Amino acid sequence: MTTAFWTAWTQRHRFSKGGRFEKYYFLFENIESVFFAPAVVTAAGPHVRDHLDVKRFMFLVIVALLPHYAFGIFNVGYQSHLASGRPLDFWPMIGVGIQAVVPMVVVTYAVGYFWEALFATVRKHEISEGLFVTCALFPLTLPPTQPLWQVALGISFGVVIGKEIFGGTGRNFLNPALTGRAFLYFAYPAQTSGDAVWTVLAAGRAAPVDAFTGATPLAVAQAVESGSIVQAWSEAGYGLPTLFFGLYPDSIGASCTLLCILGALFLITVGVADYRIICGDILGFLAAGTLLNLVASPTASPYLGLNPFYHLMLGGAAFGIAYMTTDPVSAPALTGARWVYGFMIGMLTVVIRVFNPAFPEGIGIVILFMNCFAPLLDEIQLKARLRKRIPNVR
Repeated sequence: MTTAFWTAWTQRHRFSKGGRFEKYYFLFENIESVFFAPAVVTAAGPHVRDHLDVKRFMFLVIVALLPHYAFGIFNVGYQSHLASGRPLDFWPMIGVGIQAVVPMVVVTYAVGYFWEALFATVRKHEISEGLFVTCALFPLTLPPTQPLWQVALGISFGVVIGKEIFGGTGRNFLNPALTGRAFLYFAYPAQTSGDAVWTVLAAGRAAPVDAFTGATPLAVAQAVESGSIVQAWSEAGYGLPTLFFGLYPDSIGASCTLLCILGALFLITVGVADYRIICGDILGFLAAGTLLNLVASPTASPYLGLNPFYHLMLGGAAFGIAYMTTDPVSAPALTGARWVYGFMIGMLTVVIRVFNPAFPEGIGIVILFMNCFAPLLDEIQLKARLRKRIPNVR
């Protein structure tokens, strides 16, 4: 036992029930369990062991998100220099990205931790590790120009309204990070949507240079009234490699399809994400896109004839599939229900993108919508299983 751990352990009585700092137990327990070891462990066998506990579960998700932050910092700086007409030098671009992204992350964790600590104090329970994943996901879904006070409001809404009022982690039926993101989308649309919010412009420049539109690939696709969407992307500088690697104006860290694929494979391998939901998502995207291709006529909107695979690469689709739909709390618990849940998310996302210009992204709203139906899907499968059982013989 190290000296540091022994010092922390010997202070436990001061924060435990009846101690001088009893009301701050949540803070002591949080620091002790994160940096040292959980206080409550199994003393002796035999006992059932699982390869995952809650802390390790949450830690692995954060590990999977770290490459997205690295990419987000680079892409924010890259898009800023590109729009401002500056040289595309690596370290200056990284500096711009850090200045935009790090303050948002700090505000998110500070405000989110405040609310979690407040509810833990009132309810006299430990701080939930789910907060760290919520706060890690939330900034990645935001545009890099989001004002910090709105970031604080968004994470407050996500943590308090999306989770705590239902009893905390494990009892919420909505994804807290997406709940906060949706709140900002509807409460402050001018700072959360449109072409101007996705790029950090250099000081003194009020608008992008003439050769730079700032429109996302989803916005370009919706603006095409005739002709080929792929051709419109090509003219805007969005070739297939650009779409796949996410090097275009978008939310901070949700546009890189490659990182989302690697993250999903990692989470499936370590047992955090369920492949059924992810495969259901992909099948839903492909089924809806293929169906729209079949009904598309030469005079129909070009969006109906878009290759279904493009829908998987656009915007935050891959990010939502890998990290949002697989949330173990807000997703269904039964295996069959998870297939249906994922399939419906993919189908509805494509439908909303094509037919509702008010929601060019689509997947965030759809995930929250299907969160509401997750308990019903579990109930349907559970009743179907019970009907197949042999009745008791009397």
